[in-house]
Amino acid sequence: MQVEEARRLLVERLGGGPEPPSPESAREVIAQLAHPDTLGPLVRRLSVGDLELAECIRLSYRHVLGFDKLLLLPGAPRFMLRVHFWHGTAGAVSEDIHNHRCAIASAVVRGRVRMECYEPAADGVPAVAYRESIDGPGGAWRLRRVGEARLRLLCSEQYGAGRSYGLAARTLHRVVSEEPTVTLFLETAPQRSVTDVYVRSRDRASESVLHRADDPGRTGGPARVVGDVTGGRAGRADPPPKTPLPPAVYLAELDALAGPLGY
Repeated sequence: MQVEEARRLLVERLGGGPEPPSPESAREVIAQLAHPDTLGPLVRRLSVGDLELAECIRLSYRHVLGFDKLLLLPGAPRFMLRVHFWHGTAGAVSEDIHNHRCAIASAVVRGRVRMECYEPAADGVPAVAYRESIDGPGGAWRLRRVGEARLRLLCSEQYGAGRSYGLAARTLHRVVSEEPTVTLFLETAPQRSVTDVYVRSRDRASESVLHRADDPGRTGGPARVVGDVTGGRAGRADPPPKTPLPPAVYLAELDALAGPLGY
C-alpha cells in the first residue's frame, strides 16, 4: 500500500462528521493496515525518507516508559498513525492505569502485550487519581491530584502478532510488554481535553514515573505535578524532556521493521 492510499483509507473509515469514530471502526482499520502485505510496503516507502520526514521525526521520540514512539502518518486532528517499538528491557517502568482523549486502536505486528482493563469499584485496589491537562497548545503538561480511589481489574488478555483491539476514550487500562514488541497504534479525533491517570498504592511506594496518556504532538519539557502527591512530598521526579529521535535512528527503526515483513 502506498502512503496516499493509507491516508485515504484512514479518512474514509474514520469519517469526518460530528460523531467520533467508534473503537471498532478504529480497530478494523488498524488491523487492515497492520497486515504484513499492507504495512510492509508502507513502511518501506516511508523509510526512504522523502515523505514528510521532518514532521514525522519532530513528533517521534523515546517514551518515558521505554518504547520508541514513531509517527508514520500525521493527520491531526482526525488521526495520527504511529508505530511503537517496545524493546523489552529489564526493569522497564510499568504504565499507570489511564485513559485517553480519543478512541484508540492498536495492532500487534511482532511480539506480544498484555492488556488490562479496569473500572472504579469500592472493593478494588487503592490508588490515587490524577487529572492530566495541557496549558494550551505547546504548553506544559500538568497532573493535578483529584483524590483517593479504588480500581478493580475487569479483564486481562494477551495479544500476539496479528491481533488487534480498540478502546473508547474513557476506558481505563494499561499495557504491559515484557519482550521486544512492535505495535501499530492509531489515535483518532480528540473527544476531551483531559485524561485520567491512576497510580496504585504499591506503585506510589516505588516512586515510578507518571505515565502521560496522550501526546497531541508536543515535544517540549516534562510534565508538572500540581499539588501533594505522596505523603506531603512535593511529588515524583519529573520524566525527562521528550527529545525527537535522530533522523538516522528513525529511519533505521523503520528499515528494521520493513525487512522482517518481507520488504
